[in-house]
Amino acid sequence: MSHGYVAVNWNRRKWVYDACVWAGIAVFVGGFVAAGGAQALSPLTLWMRALAGCGFLMLTLILCIGPLARIDRRFLPLLYNRRHFGVSLFVVALLHGALAVYWYHSFGVVNPIVSVFTSGGALPFQALGAAALVLLFLLAATSHDYWNATLGAPLWKALHMLIYPAYALVIAHAAFGALQDGGSGLPPAMVAASVLAVGGLHLIAGFSRLKGAAIDNPHPDGAEWVDAGRWRDIPNNRARILSVGGAERIAVFRYDHTKLAALSNVCRHQSGPLGEGRVIDGLVTCPWHGYQYRPEDGCSPPPFAEKIATYHLKVAGERLLINPAPLPPGAPRPVVEIAESTSLSPASADDG
Repeated sequence: MSHGYVAVNWNRRKWVYDACVWAGIAVFVGGFVAAGGAQALSPLTLWMRALAGCGFLMLTLILCIGPLARIDRRFLPLLYNRRHFGVSLFVVALLHGALAVYWYHSFGVVNPIVSVFTSGGALPFQALGAAALVLLFLLAATSHDYWNATLGAPLWKALHMLIYPAYALVIAHAAFGALQDGGSGLPPAMVAASVLAVGGLHLIAGFSRLKGAAIDNPHPDGAEWVDAGRWRDIPNNRARILSVGGAERIAVFRYDHTKLAALSNVCRHQSGPLGEGRVIDGLVTCPWHGYQYRPEDGCSPPPFAEKIATYHLKVAGERLLINPAPLPPGAPRPVVEIAESTSLSPASADDG
C-alpha cells in the first residue's frame, strides 16, 4: 500500500503462483515442440509457433480472469496476482517477436525493425503484432504499484484497459498471418473459442452485476435522502452497491450484524469494486488486492494512508436512507447501529 514500495512484494503465494505459471509455460512450449518434431520445420520455427500459441492462450486466460471472479468468488485468488501473469505474458510475447524478427527480417539489407513495419503487403500482420507487443510492454512496465500511485488509480486503470486493444491487435495479427497458414499451430477454432470465451464471460459478468447487488436509484432534484432498500437484505459483513443519479457508486456495508456504513465503492489502489468485497476483522477489504478501510471514516489503518469518501446513512423502519453527497475522503461520520433485538434476520448470518 502507500506505506512504501519494494521491487516485488514477494511472499510464498506469489512464489507458488509464478512457479505454476512458468511450469505451465514450459509444459505447453515443450509439448508443442515435441509434438511438432516430426514436421519438416526448422527448430526456430517450431519454437516461434509454440511461443505464439502459448502467448495467445495466456492472453485469453488473463482476459477471462476478471469476469470469472465477478461471476464466482472462488476465482478471486487468480485475480490477486494477475499482474504477474501479465508480465509473464509479455516475456513470452517478446521471445516470440524476437525470434520472428531474427528469422524473417535479419538477413536482408533493410533494418529488421523497419522491415517489420514495411513488409507484408496489403495485410501488414507483422506490424499489427508489433503494435500489440508495444502495448503489452507498456502494461508490463507500469504494472508496479509505484506507477499506480504516481499516475493515480483512474488514469492507471484506464491505461491498463489497453489490454483490450492489444487483444484486438493480436486477433488481427493472427487472422491476417497465422490463420492464413494451415500448419501454423494456431488453428481457427482456437481463435474463435478465445473470442467467444472472452466476449461471453464479459457479457455474463455484466448482466449478473446489473441483476445482482447494484441498485440503480435516480436522485430526484432537491431530494437530500435516497431510499437504499431494506437494510435486512444486506448480508452480514457484505455490501449492497447503490448507483445514484449516474454518480460514483456507493457501497453500503453491514457488519457486526448491527452496524451499517456507506463508503465509496472505488478502492484507491486500482479502482477495485469495494462493494464486492467483505468486512474482515472490522475492515472493509477490497476483493482485488486486499486493501482495507475502516468503515467509520474510510481511512486505511496505520501506517497506510489511503482514504475514500464516506456517506451519511439513517434508518427509517425497515428502509435504509442515504445522503448521496459524498463527504471528504477520510471524513468520520456516525455509523448507524440497529437495535440488536431487530437485527436478526436470515440475511444477518455471516456468509464467511
